[in-house]
Amino acid sequence: MSARLDGEQDTSPGTGTYDSAGNSSTELAPRGPATLRNERIAEEEAATEDVASPTTVTDVQIPGLGMVVEDGDLGWYYSAPIPVAVLGGTACRFVLDGYDNDPVPEDFHAAIRTFRALDRSALGAATSSIFAYYRDVMDEARADGGDQWYVEVDSPHEVLDHVRLGNEPTVSRDPYGDRHVYISVECECDWEPEHGLQIVFRDGATVTKVGPYDDHLTNSAAYGDDQLDGVVNRAH
Repeated sequence: MSARLDGEQDTSPGTGTYDSAGNSSTELAPRGPATLRNERIAEEEAATEDVASPTTVTDVQIPGLGMVVEDGDLGWYYSAPIPVAVLGGTACRFVLDGYDNDPVPEDFHAAIRTFRALDRSALGAATSSIFAYYRDVMDEARADGGDQWYVEVDSPHEVLDHVRLGNEPTVSRDPYGDRHVYISVECECDWEPEHGLQIVFRDGATVTKVGPYDDHLTNSAAYGDDQLDGVVNRAH
């Protein structure tokens, strides 16, 4: 579910972890990033496990994506894999949430078009915020005596070397705040193997939220604090 940046080592969490002495342990294996969305899917599937609901081909054409398939239970649309430059040219499957009932689906189209036109400089502009998230996690780890999980990242210029970008951009409208359409990308990162890294693009154009994956599109919604409106990374 993720794209590896060129030249990085494979540090994806597996079925086990290792303590500071090099001993393996399966009990400490992290769940992996962005479990909230996966858990949501699992809960919906469990609630309707007796009802057959395969993903079906539709005749719905989404500008910028082409023909999509539909998940009958969740009501989401999925595109075929499409290369996305801002995510390193990786072939990504777009997920559209709430598209059918949206009053202005053209906003989805515009966000997708803008997002697909971005290059890596859009991520480069967010490295300071991503680095701030890294430092926040490491400060907490040290305070809790978790030095064995310490990951060395010297500067914002190096932080993306420790990120594996996601390949399922999710397009949805903010139902609570500014009502804009956002594109959220769930990623893995070396410094937070459990909660990962969420990168959110407002209108598909600019990174407006980074931090642990929490299924929210803005920090003001995530923490129920209007003063966080426009804050890209909320440090603890």
